[in-house]
Amino acid sequence: MNPLELRASLGLAGVYALRMLGMFLVLPVFALYAHQLPGATSPTSIGIALGSYGLVQALLQLPLGMLSDRIGRKKVIYGGLLLFAIGSFVAAAADDIVWLTLGRIIQGAGAISAAITALLADLTREEHRTRAMAMIGMSIGMTFAVSLVLGPLLASWIGVNGIFALTGILTLMALAGVWLIIPDPVVSRFHSDTEAKPGRLLPVLQDPQLARLNFGIFALHAAQMAMFVVIPFSLTQAGQLDKAHHWQVYLPVVILGFLLMIPAIIYGEKKHRLKQVFVAAVGVMTVAQLGMASALDTFWQIVLWLVLYFIAFNILEATLPSIISKIAPADAKGTAIGVYNTAQSFGLFVGAAGGGWLYTHWGPSGVFGLTSVLMASWLGLAASMRAPLPVKSIMFHIGDNWQGDAHALSQKLAAQAGVREAVVLLDDRVAYLKVAQQGWDEAAVQQLIQATE
Repeated sequence: MNPLELRASLGLAGVYALRMLGMFLVLPVFALYAHQLPGATSPTSIGIALGSYGLVQALLQLPLGMLSDRIGRKKVIYGGLLLFAIGSFVAAAADDIVWLTLGRIIQGAGAISAAITALLADLTREEHRTRAMAMIGMSIGMTFAVSLVLGPLLASWIGVNGIFALTGILTLMALAGVWLIIPDPVVSRFHSDTEAKPGRLLPVLQDPQLARLNFGIFALHAAQMAMFVVIPFSLTQAGQLDKAHHWQVYLPVVILGFLLMIPAIIYGEKKHRLKQVFVAAVGVMTVAQLGMASALDTFWQIVLWLVLYFIAFNILEATLPSIISKIAPADAKGTAIGVYNTAQSFGLFVGAAGGGWLYTHWGPSGVFGLTSVLMASWLGLAASMRAPLPVKSIMFHIGDNWQGDAHALSQKLAAQAGVREAVVLLDDRVAYLKVAQQGWDEAAVQQLIQATE
């Protein structure tokens, strides 16, 4: 990466992380805080307040990404960050559950993830884009892990309303960072690897392999939000820790989950057994949900199920995007990721709202009974899915003045040793390839690409 690309990648990863911080920091403490507010008559209202963020995200994520193609990336990002900051301050000042819910809705309206990835694509060369996107992915994972520990600590020091206020201040700092640090792109255009293409939505939605993964990310995040409606109460009721010390549970289980994730991912990728690792993780997640449905009476039971949960969660969060990129058509990767992210956001809402309603009427066993059904269904779908090919995605820039036959070049590239799929898009000025992880004829591919310069 050149200095400009590195600056853009690190800067936008930081912006993305700050935005996610607003959601993650409150996760472990939100239910206990909202329970004390006027109007929080049941866990249902708490779940709706928690999940409303995800619903608005799901509805606006793709449209705002497309809007950034028309009016500019930074304008959408500025507007989204400003909305997120306003929502954070409204939530900080909320004195009842209605205003807290309104604040969460406004936060969710700042749905800028698609605009951020599109801007990153504008600012990075094709051969470095995968690494740049990986920086954003790493920032999200680290933010989630840190937030589970920091959330309870910050809540004990400045209160949950203080966390919301702090989030608003950090978001305004991120807005200033976009203005001062992130360069303006020389050329801004559509990128099929990062943006949703309306004409490709229907084929992506109809793809049975991608549908399995979209259901999976929906179920995974529905279970996550449902869990955070219930577990804070369960930990408090178990009598071992007050809410200010819940981080002492989250810290070791999150670390253990990360440590076990790394060898599992390496084994799956290097040994071409990604499906087996993936299915095993869904199986462990199913066991964790069944355990939570049957036994949350003691502190150590809760810890056991949380350990299994985070082991599975971390593996699944890491493998799902990888499998999406291997399965999605080369020219519709951005569309597939957009649908995937939308399914995830819907899962956040359904899990929180549905979890709150089930907790009101049937207690923890009702909540985790449903999440167990979701996970068992996913396990069946995952076991029957087609194993992803052991490939990696690579992009090459096509010469700006080249006006050759894109279809013919695609066929020539696809005919090279180790190339599994190749698509040349003249509008994007890019060639998308899926190649074998080892043994592909890079020299022959480079020769064909250089002929376009």
